[in-house]
Amino acid sequence: MFEDMSKSPAAWLTGKGDEALVMLSTRVRLARNVAGCKFPPSADLETKKRVVGYFDSTVARSKILADGIYIKASDINDLDANFLVERHLVSPTFLNGETTKALFVDSTERVSIMINEEDHLRVQGLSPGLDPRGSYEMACRFDAEIGRYLEYSYDPDFGYLTACPTNAGTGMRASVLIHLPGLVLTREIEKVISYITRSDLVVRGFYGEGTDVLGNLFQISNQNTLGITEEEILHRLENVTREIIDKEAGARKRLIDEAADMIEDKIWRAYGILKHARVLTSEEVMNLLSAVRLGHAMKIIDFLDTAILNDILLISQPAHLQKYYGSEMDNIKRDFVRAQMVREKLRGRE
Repeated sequence: MFEDMSKSPAAWLTGKGDEALVMLSTRVRLARNVAGCKFPPSADLETKKRVVGYFDSTVARSKILADGIYIKASDINDLDANFLVERHLVSPTFLNGETTKALFVDSTERVSIMINEEDHLRVQGLSPGLDPRGSYEMACRFDAEIGRYLEYSYDPDFGYLTACPTNAGTGMRASVLIHLPGLVLTREIEKVISYITRSDLVVRGFYGEGTDVLGNLFQISNQNTLGITEEEILHRLENVTREIIDKEAGARKRLIDEAADMIEDKIWRAYGILKHARVLTSEEVMNLLSAVRLGHAMKIIDFLDTAILNDILLISQPAHLQKYYGSEMDNIKRDFVRAQMVREKLRGRE
């Protein structure tokens, strides 16, 4: 199943959607808990099993949930778990060895549902480009469907009740994954991050909370979920993101106006390394791709498209690389095979 998925682009990495030259994707995640059951951090084994059983029954009765993959954590090995993290279908901490968990992924890979993560249910909608409302509508469709069969923990004053108080209220986290090399190269990124924080948003790394920024890719999400409506969250995220896109455009223009030769050299050097290197780590690929992606957006490298850059980005991740070639590899072998894969993807494109 996952081998087949590795041969096709992730739904959020198609290179399409609004502001695709800067924006990779948008995600909306809804946290929900089943009424009458202790939340996962304090629940015993039997309670967690019961929650999975409730979702089993929901899947069996729902026509919407019939169109997708439903799999138990006990059937997901370590390599598959890392593959799902790289594909942004689960959080890095979800498949941590505990077997009282399950995962649903719809047939389009635009919606995934984690059962027994920090909350009983984490429903997320993913879209390419800048599309907060589209992602929200997808997540809401599945949330409403599950709500037909399961009663959620809800308080008239506090809204949806969650394991972590910072998620209570709407239970919604909306985020964008955005490429900001211009602001990094002009050394304006810290000022922009400060502005984002003052806007009640938070900046995280490529895989979300607790992860590093790689390839100048930043994840920006709302910080507050209580005392604010879903519409207000989506509106604020989209407005701030569009302001950041404008700032990034300004930074890219300054780079061309003030240091065109140096920027072109950086971009072509990155392309040359990707095209000819015999050994590449996944982190090297992400950083080099950042420069090439910038070159594509600036029309300096006009023979590549966003789709191929995203394809390389995804397959170069350790678990995807192994799934793509159908073979488990150690670190050293992966670095050789990764470089070979990148050379093959770029061959004949000039």
